[in-house]
Amino acid sequence: MGIVLHELVGTDKSRPFSPHCWKTVMSLAHKGLPFDRNAVSFIDIPKLENGYSTKVPVVRDGEKLVADSFDIALYLEDHYPDRPSLFKGEGGRAMARFVEGYSQMILHPFLNLVVLMPVHDVLDTPNQAYFRESREQIFGRKLEDVAADRDSKRDAFTKSLAPIRKMLLSQPFIGGETPLFGDYIIFGAFQWARVLTPYKLFDEGDPVADWFERCLDLHGGIARKVLAAA
Repeated sequence: MGIVLHELVGTDKSRPFSPHCWKTVMSLAHKGLPFDRNAVSFIDIPKLENGYSTKVPVVRDGEKLVADSFDIALYLEDHYPDRPSLFKGEGGRAMARFVEGYSQMILHPFLNLVVLMPVHDVLDTPNQAYFRESREQIFGRKLEDVAADRDSKRDAFTKSLAPIRKMLLSQPFIGGETPLFGDYIIFGAFQWARVLTPYKLFDEGDPVADWFERCLDLHGGIARKVLAAA
């Protein structure tokens, strides 16, 4: 039995959008491992693999199940050491933890505002009801009111990309001359927005936009094959 990736979709199963699932797509492609993709909705996740996880991605590799994009990357690194490395050593694993923290705490709060209504709009009626109820409970406000803060916070988001811009003065990828899992962490966040909305994340000439384009072309353009939202 080959590798199966369970990943999140809306009504269009050809347009997976979860940032965490995209990290795993890129990790599997980086390792050169063939895999099948199983599209699931929010409300179907608890039914997967006998309730193994409440969130995706989930990977089944034979009899082995692994959830969480970072844990999946660690599993792939340890179980397929003959394939291209996602971390290039213990220092790379530790560095990726920092990148994960930066992405989750600095980038995702703004990107949530960008994608909140687009996610809602690509779901069917039962999933829309689940999404609205669960997210409004988290935010304590209506989805529309949360999303309304988007444009006023874009400048702060643009400034928060300064560490990546500084790094790109010295190297083409977060991993150096070639990408590592740290690249896929940040890439997944931006792909989340790209798949769901035409909202412009980057200013003209932003080196981060150039890096993102390079990532879209990686591994046979597996991420670019899902067209950007019109």
